[in-house]
Amino acid sequence: MKTITTIVTSAALGLIFAGPLAAQKAGEALTKEECSACHLAYQAYFLPKRSWQAIMADLPNHFGEDASLPDADRAEIEAFLAAGAADRQGRNPRWLQAISQDVVPMRISELSWFTHEHGNRVKNRVAKDPAIGSISNCAACHKGAERGHYDDD
Repeated sequence: MKTITTIVTSAALGLIFAGPLAAQKAGEALTKEECSACHLAYQAYFLPKRSWQAIMADLPNHFGEDASLPDADRAEIEAFLAAGAADRQGRNPRWLQAISQDVVPMRISELSWFTHEHGNRVKNRVAKDPAIGSISNCAACHKGAERGHYDDD
């Protein structure tokens, strides 16, 4: 039989560990809501933390659009993106190692892994099909892009 202390301790630990998870879920929901209002809400692992910070710091000039947000929403989205960034928790993927620390990549479509994976065939396809719009419209070719599934084979 559990004692009251065990039950209270278990509940408290549950709240301690659920707090960051709940905050992460809230950040994910807000990111999807705000970012996908205009474009695919790109997965955070596509860019390093410094890139997400730079993007979120200049929302009034977001690739030619004003994507301004209330400070609290901006901070929550930035925290979510930073937590999932390519270089999170000491990770250093090979493609990121090729980029100097003083370089802040701003477009996923200009990264070496992206250009290697897509090459000219995608640029040609985009040029021939105005419905695609731009090379950054991942969902035009990758039907699972919103969920992070990019396998098109």
